[in-house]
Amino acid sequence: MKIKTTMTILVLALLAVATPLSAQDFSNMDASPMDAASFPSSYRVSDKLIKIVYSRPQLKGRDLASLAPAGKVWRTGANEAAELTLYVDMKVGGKTVKAGTYSFFTIPGEKEWTAIISKDVNVWGAYSYNEANDVARVSVPVSTGDSLEAFSIAFTESDNGVDMNLGWGTVRVKVPFTK
Repeated sequence: MKIKTTMTILVLALLAVATPLSAQDFSNMDASPMDAASFPSSYRVSDKLIKIVYSRPQLKGRDLASLAPAGKVWRTGANEAAELTLYVDMKVGGKTVKAGTYSFFTIPGEKEWTAIISKDVNVWGAYSYNEANDVARVSVPVSTGDSLEAFSIAFTESDNGVDMNLGWGTVRVKVPFTK
């Protein structure tokens, strides 16, 4: 009986010590979940030209101008700066950008936005943005469409390459990438 009691105490002590070691703390769901868009968009096509990974903030009754202020560099999404990968050399605003991974920033405006490809990577927000590290910049016109609650990016094929379409609220911006 004494051995059985001792074994029970030993097993319970081991469980008490081991349980905290195996417990996991998971954070709550991010309010601006990460997403990715690529071209071609079909999962069946592995030979991609371009991909962007970004977080999708929601309007939640707020004004777009307060979330992405005009004239200020924006991370183009939420959380980390959007991460753009080109799998082939492409032109943006007449400048050739070599295949590779970059950060993608924008500067919103009422009639046009400036799209920026930066060699800085793994950056949070736009707090450490440095214009000296820009690889390419292009100004693109703003158009309007149906309202989107969540910031979204999608690619469409164009005559000379692919267009990156940004949409949030009723604002639409198309950034052309050519081969």
